[in-house]
Amino acid sequence: MEATTDEQRARIVPPAAHQADPATEPLHSGTAGVVVQKVGQLRSEFRDQGRMFAREVAKHVNSRQGGNATAFVYEESFGYEDRIHFLIHLRSLDTYYDLVEMGDQDRAYRESIAKDRVQDDSGGAWDRLFVDGSVRSNVLLPWEGGTPGPLNTANAGIVVLRSVRTGHGFRPEARELARELTADVNVKFAGEASATVFDEAFGAPDRLHWLIHLKDLTVYGRLRETLACEGRPGTFVDGTLTETALTPHHWGLYATRQDR
Repeated sequence: MEATTDEQRARIVPPAAHQADPATEPLHSGTAGVVVQKVGQLRSEFRDQGRMFAREVAKHVNSRQGGNATAFVYEESFGYEDRIHFLIHLRSLDTYYDLVEMGDQDRAYRESIAKDRVQDDSGGAWDRLFVDGSVRSNVLLPWEGGTPGPLNTANAGIVVLRSVRTGHGFRPEARELARELTADVNVKFAGEASATVFDEAFGAPDRLHWLIHLKDLTVYGRLRETLACEGRPGTFVDGTLTETALTPHHWGLYATRQDR
């Protein structure tokens, strides 16, 4: 069997840019001042309705907030089934107020959130779609001084969310190592992978996050040696390093209804 080409991979799993409003230039991890990473676990019986809801919300944000905010929807490439991720790219923290105002005054958006999505005798809006307590958000602030690579959350085939806690007393060393790792990915894998490093706001002050943008999943195997750099013992807290591969949602994916 012949190997899949780059063009075929991009057709089978299109980058998240196809979710954006074509009339405006989308914000992404290379241009946003803030990235909100939101995740929620869908109830298995409502997996279809949940995906439709996620895409509808993202479409509404993208059409109403062009230039201020862009939302992309992803699924876990591996890991938990029916777990939905949003990456919401904001121009700045001030955009938060625009989104709150939209939620308060945009009638179409409010109707979309409030309408019944569970077609059974009990009915129910969006809150019935998700497992109680599973929806959470992290606010990610990109480091200053980095040079964004050509790949980002809009045009990457796969986005890897990588997180780790820095060891007590090792913060300067951990941050320097994080900057070096980011630069290594961007230089050694130019055109195949790009990385951006973030601090977590309003959460754990000692936690670092990367968004690693892959042209496609096959690049990850070549990245492993670069990503394995851990520094001296204690630089990062043992057992806190996590990686989650995210596939941009598209209408051909598992459990997504076609009559959109």
